[in-house]
Amino acid sequence: MKVSVVLFTADLRLHDHPPLRAALDGSRQVVPLFVRDRGVADAGFAVPNRTAFLADCLGDLDAGLRARDGRLVIRSGDVVHEVCEVAAEADADEVHMASDVSAYAHRREDRLRAALAADGRQLHVHDTVTTAVAPGAVTPSGSDHFAVFTPYFRRWSQERLRRPLDAPRSVDVPDHVGSEPLPSRRTLTGVSPGVAHGGETDGRALLKAWLKGAVADYDDRHDDLAHEATSRLSPHLHFGTLSPVEVVHRARQVGGGGADAFVRQLAWRDFHRQVLAARPDAATADYRGRADRWRREPEAHADIEAWRAGRTGYPVVDAAMRQLRHEGWMHNRGRLLTASFLTKSLYVDWRIGADHFLSLLVDGDIANNQLNWQWVAGTGTDTRPNRVLNPIAQARRYDPDGAYVRRWVPELAGVEGPAVHEPWKLRGPERAALDYPEPLIDLAEGLARFKQARERGRGACP
Repeated sequence: MKVSVVLFTADLRLHDHPPLRAALDGSRQVVPLFVRDRGVADAGFAVPNRTAFLADCLGDLDAGLRARDGRLVIRSGDVVHEVCEVAAEADADEVHMASDVSAYAHRREDRLRAALAADGRQLHVHDTVTTAVAPGAVTPSGSDHFAVFTPYFRRWSQERLRRPLDAPRSVDVPDHVGSEPLPSRRTLTGVSPGVAHGGETDGRALLKAWLKGAVADYDDRHDDLAHEATSRLSPHLHFGTLSPVEVVHRARQVGGGGADAFVRQLAWRDFHRQVLAARPDAATADYRGRADRWRREPEAHADIEAWRAGRTGYPVVDAAMRQLRHEGWMHNRGRLLTASFLTKSLYVDWRIGADHFLSLLVDGDIANNQLNWQWVAGTGTDTRPNRVLNPIAQARRYDPDGAYVRRWVPELAGVEGPAVHEPWKLRGPERAALDYPEPLIDLAEGLARFKQARERGRGACP
């Protein structure tokens, strides 16, 4: 009787799961396996918010398998060792898993392939499980990846996506393969109070509601900070409780300007993954160096701590940072604003900001997080590397009545209308009554410092 192991990683679902379908088609029995990777924890990536969401996802995946007469096998430790152990216990012939793009994932895949081969077993790695279009599937002439989004998107849009796969009706798992207990978020500490619940069931319900309603207005309202006009699907895409292929298919079926704009954002996700696949060092090194002499610890300690705490004196920046701490999520416009303020106004190293985001974001994805930070910092793929987002102008445009600021900065709840964006301009007694700091930096001074730094960099790198 042929047996296969399916190693789940960032694909915690049963619908549209090519590795699981391939294993079921080729074997009588299948071991659905998730390894709580010690390497992820050692690297500091297993932070409370993502660990809580992951626990939800694993519980939901196990429930879905049990409804199909199966179960999820959980192990902890080194992935390669644990997969080989399970394959030996099950007397499995092969292992199926999804491809990934980080340097760590590449090393893990290479190690696993070699270890399985030494035992006479095969590893099958499947594309388009965590992306709609596989990294490297479309490339420009003379390069292994696209460095600019617009031409990438043109080619990406022309790709014919595979058809989404149905969830299996049944999964026969060998009885004798042992498993650890399922993790639970109830045992965790340090989880942000507003972290959403994870799992394929929740993800599919959220997607259905999104495509049935609010996606129609996405093109017009996706930057509206106060009105929650985005999908909130990013954590589900990060953990793979939703398939990017299926999401694109279903959005295109809905059609219209809002759905088209939403699909474009999904293409950004694939764009960053194809960049990181080609340039894995971009997770920590400048994709395009500007000879920056970034401020770091201890020089910028006070500024960094004020930014992390949401006490910069710029209300829209502080609102977004507090949303991040409370929910483990932040509106995309808020991500752009807070990143621009740290890197361009305070001239602090983008890696410090990216690390802080990764410490809290449920959707903390190396490709999207690091390369979006580089885009804002001007060291990445932005064709206008010196652009600076003015937090006051952005607040007036995307939170004109100040509702977003008042929601997350309660010290300013009594300030009416757009005046909330510049509380330092209030009259003396009214300003004095607010427990809210003065601006950390004058924006003009920050802009001048940044321009001078980039001018020096241009001279250093002709």
